[in-house]
Amino acid sequence: MLEVSELFEGRLRAHLTVNATDLEAMEHLLQSGPLGPSELARRLGISTASTTTVVDRLVGLGHVTREPHPTDRRGVLVIPTDSSRDRAMSVLAPMIQDVDAVLDRFTPDEQRVITAYLNGVVEVYRSHTHAVDD
Repeated sequence: MLEVSELFEGRLRAHLTVNATDLEAMEHLLQSGPLGPSELARRLGISTASTTTVVDRLVGLGHVTREPHPTDRRGVLVIPTDSSRDRAMSVLAPMIQDVDAVLDRFTPDEQRVITAYLNGVVEVYRSHTHAVDD
């Protein structure tokens, strides 16, 4: 599963002409909405200087814009463009629909078991992620 997920992610990166860090930044922006550069740096686990490079690259590719922060006159927000969101969704939406179709093959009781299992796996990943950080 992890191997094929990485292959899919590579396809998405190629489609968007971005690298792994750029795609991770885009994922945060598409899921959370506009973010300030400092918050984006924190989420990516990289320096603010490196984040500036990532954002510059994404602006140059037309994936994001920098807009003035609505309440902080000195701040800016990094905002994904509609065209970039559409490009990403043109690849993601069919995959999401197909995954949903697989889930629809199961009864509600089976879906609850699958959900419980996957939630358990997520918790294992979280606990081991924290163990690596310590």
